[in-house]
Amino acid sequence: MNLQKLLKSWFLFISIGALLGTLSCKDDTPDDTIEFEPTPYTIVIPKNFPTQLNIPADNPMTVEGVELGRYLYYDSRLSGKADEGMPMTCATCHLQQYAFENGTGKGIGTTGAETHHVMLPHINLAWNPGVYGWNGGTPSIEDDVKAVIYDPAEFASTNEKVLAAIKSVPMYPPLFKAAFGTEEITIDRIAKAIAQFIRTQISSNSKFDKVLRNEASFSTSEGNGYVLFATEEGADCFHCHGELGNPLMTTHGFYNNAKDSVFDTSHDRFSVSGKSSDIGAYKVTTLRNIELTGPYMHDGRFQTLDEVINFYSEGLVYSQYAHPLMHKLGPPWEVGALLNPQEKADLKAFLLTLTDTVFINDPKLSNPFTTK
Repeated sequence: MNLQKLLKSWFLFISIGALLGTLSCKDDTPDDTIEFEPTPYTIVIPKNFPTQLNIPADNPMTVEGVELGRYLYYDSRLSGKADEGMPMTCATCHLQQYAFENGTGKGIGTTGAETHHVMLPHINLAWNPGVYGWNGGTPSIEDDVKAVIYDPAEFASTNEKVLAAIKSVPMYPPLFKAAFGTEEITIDRIAKAIAQFIRTQISSNSKFDKVLRNEASFSTSEGNGYVLFATEEGADCFHCHGELGNPLMTTHGFYNNAKDSVFDTSHDRFSVSGKSSDIGAYKVTTLRNIELTGPYMHDGRFQTLDEVINFYSEGLVYSQYAHPLMHKLGPPWEVGALLNPQEKADLKAFLLTLTDTVFINDPKLSNPFTTK
């Protein structure tokens, strides 16, 4: 009998000890070792779009990252002179109503310096293969964000200024923790979050898209313009802006498109590649929302679409560096596609079908500080 009591007491002692040990281990576990599980953000690839996206392995898309990036995209505290009454945000030069371009041409930074190029629109950059900017010298959106922060012609800021400004805002540490697992705020995390938001800026609901999806039909003029766009016998636009049915409206290539015969090679593709064939070559921009993204060309020399069409029709300038795909160019007689007035009107009518009013009014892409 005494032996049974002794065994029961010993069993109870062992059980309590094990329980206390378990509780002790739980209490000693730091909160930051709890597994971090952000919500995956899935980009829904529109019909007829390429299925291959360029999402860096070290910056996967998450709902929390996109939300944080949206706030940072519209936050003037990233600007180097925000504290001096000269605020500047990503959206200063990339306005939604202009398809995330600035609508005026070159940007003016917080120091008053002017960019050497016009702004490139933030449209469907999730499909960019890794050649950002007019000369393709930037390999990722993340790198571009960091360059903008430091560029004297843009934010003209420093790590210290940016981090101090963002850390001072009570809402940000929880947003960074939700997106990245801890409240630590770094330039890399800022760039990653903004890049995630930019990759959600997807334009896929223009009339052109609806025609591709058999949801609409071109008018006679628009259809004629599409034929001009997509044939060598016509305006021959498709070699640089994509084959028939290409919804991105760019090949992401770099071409000297016969604008000049004398070249500044400081900022062209040659300045990156060192190849003589890239002298005077610049990025082929998307034609999506082209109605909204003027002035046109890398230096904004053309103010209107009509000027652009006239240039490709009868304004090409011969040089040895003009790209071979400029089939309508050849000394001394060929200076362009030589379109008649009706053909010009038809080509413009087609280009206007690339305007996406859903994109420029999407509340998910708008300023969260002002959106109710």
